[in-house]
Amino acid sequence: MPDKGHLDNWFEQRKLRRASLTSDALYDKVYSGDKQALSSAITLIESERPADKLEANKLVSACYASGRKSFRLGITGIPGVGKSSFIEAFGKLLLEAGKKVAVLAIDPSSQVTGGSILGDKTRMNWLSQQENVFIRPTPAGKSLGGVARATRESIVLCEAAGYDIVIVETVGVGQSETFVSSMVDFFLLLMLSGAGDELQGIKRGIMEMADALLITKADGENELKAKRARSQYASALHLFPQKENNWTPYTSICSSVSGKGLSEFMEVMMHYFVHIQTTGWWAHNRRKQEIQLLRDHFTTLILADFFENEQWKSAFEKEVSAIESDLKSGYQAAEDLLKQFRS
Repeated sequence: MPDKGHLDNWFEQRKLRRASLTSDALYDKVYSGDKQALSSAITLIESERPADKLEANKLVSACYASGRKSFRLGITGIPGVGKSSFIEAFGKLLLEAGKKVAVLAIDPSSQVTGGSILGDKTRMNWLSQQENVFIRPTPAGKSLGGVARATRESIVLCEAAGYDIVIVETVGVGQSETFVSSMVDFFLLLMLSGAGDELQGIKRGIMEMADALLITKADGENELKAKRARSQYASALHLFPQKENNWTPYTSICSSVSGKGLSEFMEVMMHYFVHIQTTGWWAHNRRKQEIQLLRDHFTTLILADFFENEQWKSAFEKEVSAIESDLKSGYQAAEDLLKQFRS
């Protein structure tokens, strides 16, 4: 058992760490590009402690006010498509171009235990060791809404820290893509080549969100398959309505091993950035994203306020009991609860 002196020292160190997690203590360090402070700041915004939430709100507001902006790149694809390998190889090109790169990786979590892999720093071993790179995995957990909030705020913190490109990597093809597409400037879909049935495994909505689609692992004998898959996807994308920003989605093949197609994609991405700036779409889309943030965050605040109120928690539990006793359907219980809330 630890002695009293050891425990006293531990509590003192914990107290000092907690004291350092304040908006005033963190902002200047984040703004100066201190990666340790940035990591601590993201820990603060992910915290569920009421006191931490207050400090987190102050910090995010200060970072918003800094006026710094980045280019936000969302990357998705089915598990095994090579997202981390792509980011590792593409990140190297961005660094060679003089860019500072932040990677926010939404990591798969167990819906039962909440455990997550958090292995992106291992999978991006070279990139994670570079001075101008910041990599932060975020466990997806049970609440995609919570991930969306924390990721949006993490982006703002990374921008304030001076990162030119913020990459948001998602778990895979699923509901999280909608959240990510609502907070990035460019949405990249990575796909594997197969036996001609690729289109069956992709939701139409995800393809419609994509600004570019790359077939990965186009190496050796697989290159011909990748080219065939690219043709299929290009044909499918032409069937979708014109994007609101008048951008025609880019389709190509790439290899994270050989570097094939990566330089070309970077040129396309930079061309897109110029396109949305000159047409005014960048500012317009950012305003749309802020409106979406208003809706999402307001909903989160209302729900939090509801379930933190003992009166409404009790009313909710009564409706749960009614369902468990087969007296009501979930639909009817929700209607009755809303009526009570409005009265």
